[in-house]
Amino acid sequence: MILKIDPSLNARFPGLQALIYKLSDVHIQKRSPDLETFKNEVRKNVKEKYDLESLKDLPTFRFYRDFFWRIGVDPTKNRPATEALIRRILGGGTIPTINTLVDAYSLASIETEIALAVFDIKKMKSELIMHPSKVGEKFVGIGMDKPMIFQGGEVVVSDSEKPIAVYPHRDAEDTKVTMATKDIILMVCGVPGINIETLYQASKTAVEYIYKFCDGNTNIQI
Repeated sequence: MILKIDPSLNARFPGLQALIYKLSDVHIQKRSPDLETFKNEVRKNVKEKYDLESLKDLPTFRFYRDFFWRIGVDPTKNRPATEALIRRILGGGTIPTINTLVDAYSLASIETEIALAVFDIKKMKSELIMHPSKVGEKFVGIGMDKPMIFQGGEVVVSDSEKPIAVYPHRDAEDTKVTMATKDIILMVCGVPGINIETLYQASKTAVEYIYKFCDGNTNIQI
């Protein structure tokens, strides 16, 4: 289904859109030999397809970079996640191993160039909406030592109680997936310039990889 967006953001960012899916009964492991083998294939494909010199000028990454500038995030210091992963590979690095769910959607993100996020449904309240943040709201992202205090106007995705993501930049510690997670929300993050068909294609790849490596039930809501 298309994520609900506050009208003020639609006016501020024409063409902004995101998709959300519910996937149930996923089985997350720390590591999978088959997934590690697939990582090597993706890594090889990245090295054949991209080079560091021209990466930032590719249309998809340019759209994310432009959006980052508009929301006050410097993409030269805090790169969009997909671009950062591809740069890591091109620089000789490996694809991180977090768990089979995170690794699976990270590979889908690399292959489609589209930012993806996943949240544990049991840690969320009600439906999600994208909206401007409120002044003074606190947000603790994954791995952060102290909360971020919003100035007001940042683009966030929230449930009925709290922000769960600074869109499409950082996800919350409170709703991150763990080895115990069973049901998830997959968010396919678009920005102005990226059409809905591209988001749907990215979602198909992400669901395929999650199903393949996490034995999920693709009972998805579109």
